Parts: sequence; C-alpha cells; structure tokens
Amino acid sequence: MELTPEIIEKLNKLQDKYTAMGQDMSSYLDGLLHADFLTYWDYIHLDTLLSLQNPKTPFPDEEIFIMYHQITELYFKLTLHECRQLADKPDLDAAFFTARLKRINAYFKALTTSFEVMVQGMEKEQFLKFRMSLLPASGFQSAQYRMIEISATDFIRLVAQEDRDRLAGAGIETQFQSIYWKSGATELSSGKQTLTLRQFTNKYAPQFLQLATDRQQNNLAALYRKLKSRGSEDLSALEAELRLFDLHVNVEWPLSHYKSAVRYLEKDPIDIAATGGTNWQKYLPPRFQRRIFYPFLWTAEQQAEWGKGWVLQTLAELRMAR
Repeated sequence: MELTPEIIEKLNKLQDKYTAMGQDMSSYLDGLLHADFLTYWDYIHLDTLLSLQNPKTPFPDEEIFIMYHQITELYFKLTLHECRQLADKPDLDAAFFTARLKRINAYFKALTTSFEVMVQGMEKEQFLKFRMSLLPASGFQSAQYRMIEISATDFIRLVAQEDRDRLAGAGIETQFQSIYWKSGATELSSGKQTLTLRQFTNKYAPQFLQLATDRQQNNLAALYRKLKSRGSEDLSALEAELRLFDLHVNVEWPLSHYKSAVRYLEKDPIDIAATGGTNWQKYLPPRFQRRIFYPFLWTAEQQAEWGKGWVLQTLAELRMAR
C-alpha cells in the first residue's frame, strides 16, 4: 500500500505524540502489529454480561425480574454519568445543561415506558413465590437512584415533608436522619426500621452523605440558579427539561412501581413481605410524598395537585384491566 501524504502526516503526528511522552513510537507500532482486531462481544464483555443472571429459584419468570432490574441500574448509571458531567463542567452554559438533561430524560422515558415488563411481563403466581426467596432484598435498596436524587436537587428537598421547615437550617447529617425514604421502610405493625432499611443505610449512608456534601453547590437546582443569576441566557428550554425530569423521577417512575405493586401485592399492607416490608402504599404515590425537585418552576396550584391526576388515571387503568 502506498504511503499517501495523509498517512505520512498521521505518522508524523503520532511520532510527535509519543516523543512528547518520552515513548518510542516503533514499540507501540510493534504492539499494534500483534494485537487482535476488536470484536463487539469483547468490547462490551458480552459473555460476562450474560452470565450475571443467577436465579435463586426454579421459576422461569425470576430471570425476567433480575434482568429488568439490571437494565434499570444501567440506565441509572447513565443518568449519574450525565450528572457528573454537569457538576464538573467549569464553564457550564444553558446549551450544554439542556443537552445533558435531554439525555437524562430520554433514559427515564425508556425506563418508565418499559416498566410494563414488570407490570404485565410476569405471572403473578410465579412472582409471589420466587419473590419471597429474595427477602429482605428490595428495589428500595437502589443506591444509584438515591444518588440521582441527591444530584438533582438541594438536599432539604429530600427531607420528609413534615420535617423540612424544622430542619431547613440544619446540617446534612441531621437532615439525612429525616430523609423521606426512611419512612417508607418501617414495619407497619411496629413502626420499627425494617432489615431492608438497616442493611441499606449501613452500606451506603457514608457515600450518600459524602455525595450530598459534594453536591451542595453543584446539584442541578444549584446549577440552574447560577445560570439564572447571570441573566445572560434564555433558560426556557432548560426549564422545560427540568420540569420533565421532575415529573419523570417524582411522578412517573414511582407510579410505575405503584402500578406493579398493586398488581402483585394488593392486600392488607401489614401482611406484605414481598417488598422487604416497605410501606409502599404510602411511600410510592406521589400525591402523598409530593417530592418536587424544582418548586420554583411550578405554580402553587400545580404543587398542590402534584401527582393526583396521574394517580387517578393509573387506578382507573388498573380497574379496567381486571
């Protein structure tokens, strides 16, 4: 093959690159000669990925349950990847912010629209049997989801609604004691913390506290306020994406879980063990928690009606499906 001027130019650039690093280019070219061509299955570690489904029971639908949760965690990882880009960018502008939020919203749209896999994709009889063998594990224990929440908003917005005013000026460690999701993992009969919650906080509390500290000035709400204070850019597109993100995380995603829980677990909540004992009937519906990341982007009326329309629509759909 003829060494065209373009190839010679690239070789010269490579020579400059390796020389600047004190490396011998010819050694790297020798390595390139002996290296195998990259394959799709090696690049994404396909064999390893497909080996990570290990059911605990012989029920076939348990494998669906495992894979969907693994897919969910990968989407959460993508979301945190975008949040880190936003937090770490020194010259953040509205265009970059909006573009990354569009990615995040695409991830959550895929999650919420695919949740029918969990709602309709398993036999109820199988689920109620294999799910009991997984106790006390619960999707409640998704650390990445909690990290998304911490990255999304001011930490006080994650404090239980009844404690926010009282703890508004408190430190993060004090606020963390009243974080909203702890009340969702108490035993309904006794009011004590479930083993699910104790496991979760023992493993991840230090990471959550560190992330909350790190994100005090660069969570998504804080970054928006910084751009707003400059007053030099049109933020309307960004605001639309923030509202959509708020709805995805605080309305549509919890309602997807609520629909699934109603299908599989609808009975006296005191008798429900299949969610690790979590109080899902009070914890999941958005109209009870009214978690809102960006209240400054919603009217008082919208906040007062938060989630109610979606809950009623979801319950109507469930009644029609029966």
